[in-house]
Amino acid sequence: MFVIASSDVAAAKQKQWQQFTQCRYVEKEYNDGDSFRVNCEGREFVLRLYYVDAPETDLSNGMRVGEQRAYFGVTIEDVLATGERATERVRNILQEPFSVTTRWAYAAGRSADPRFYGFVDVGDKRLIEVLLAEGLVRAKGVTAKLPTGEKSKMYLDKLRDIERQAKDQKRGAWAHSKK
Repeated sequence: MFVIASSDVAAAKQKQWQQFTQCRYVEKEYNDGDSFRVNCEGREFVLRLYYVDAPETDLSNGMRVGEQRAYFGVTIEDVLATGERATERVRNILQEPFSVTTRWAYAAGRSADPRFYGFVDVGDKRLIEVLLAEGLVRAKGVTAKLPTGEKSKMYLDKLRDIERQAKDQKRGAWAHSKK
């Protein structure tokens, strides 16, 4: 009985949001625009951003590249170039200290290293909002009620508005869009 109660407590604690400050970006060859290694207070892990999908940087997942090409209305070359720009932009933004908020929800992927969903804030800016505004990602993926208590649907609506503005302004991938 004690083991069951103990594991229930551990599971409940995992669902609580935990915030880390003074995080650092850790350079790895598999880092991209929506998933990258971080070091937060001595704990190193792969972080996968909630709410967004960055274009792929190579053709190893051809189905995903095709889906992204259709979504943005661009060529395969444009998808890959935007994926590279998103990766570089994340690397540049995260050169200064940032915070990570996670509840350790497992994010499946092709990497051998486990990935965990989370949010990244740099100063007063949320990374996913910056990337959407620049047309480097799309509003898609796993959502979660925000640490502030804001409902995921309301936040997703806000993100889709940011994405629409990027599309209207022909930013990032949208610069080459036929849509």
